Amino acid sequence: MTHDLFRQDAYLRECSAHITAVTEAGIVLDRTVFYPLGGGQAGDSGVLVLADGTAITVADTRKGKDAEGNPTSDIVHVPAPGQEALVATLTPNTAVTARIDWERRHRMMRLHTTSHLLCHVVPQLVNGCSITPDYARLDFAMTDPLDKEQLTAAVAALVAAAHPLTVASISDEELDANPTLVKSMSVQPPRGTGRIRTIRIGGDGDAPLIDLQPCGGTHVANTAEIGAVVVTKIEKKSATTRRVVLGFAP
Repeated sequence: MTHDLFRQDAYLRECSAHITAVTEAGIVLDRTVFYPLGGGQAGDSGVLVLADGTAITVADTRKGKDAEGNPTSDIVHVPAPGQEALVATLTPNTAVTARIDWERRHRMMRLHTTSHLLCHVVPQLVNGCSITPDYARLDFAMTDPLDKEQLTAAVAALVAAAHPLTVASISDEELDANPTLVKSMSVQPPRGTGRIRTIRIGGDGDAPLIDLQPCGGTHVANTAEIGAVVVTKIEKKSATTRRVVLGFAP
């Protein structure tokens, strides 16, 4: 089992850890700041630094799987090609410093939070999403046309309003009682622990609630941190799907 430090603090850039396993899939640690691919968000990249200063480049991060392909509680750090000889020397209990590519992660944090703002501007169910360092894509289940300039202006206003973001959790029963909190048709929040992580934007005191939904991804603490983003493209993917692509302003 890997302790996922990023769930509590997305701003952690590195941590000390120990190797628990080295498999064909990659390197498993007892704790990590690396976010694994999931929920539409790309996995982190970075380095694992050994005690002697040797750095192993991590190209991707994935959730562990057992022999039958079922997900486990491990997080696997996938080494970049060309490091096979070095990785082969690693053994369990080896101490490392796990350090993410912070600039890349922070771009994804900003775009992931922007995607939640877009869910407020376009209050329709999402049937597909992708969060990368360069763009965020959301597919909305709808037939009405969307206007690129109007969406850009609406998102910009929410960014400028400096709404705080709160990480919390609800019980499985609370989610069952409020199924509309789930905005995604394609990704369901993970269950099994009894608590489901939520992201809330706004809603403090008398402030308006902008968005509240289950989400395991990484986010900024305030919408003002997002900076200038724009809707770069709107596509009609099917008769019942409108795709909106977000990117950073030039």
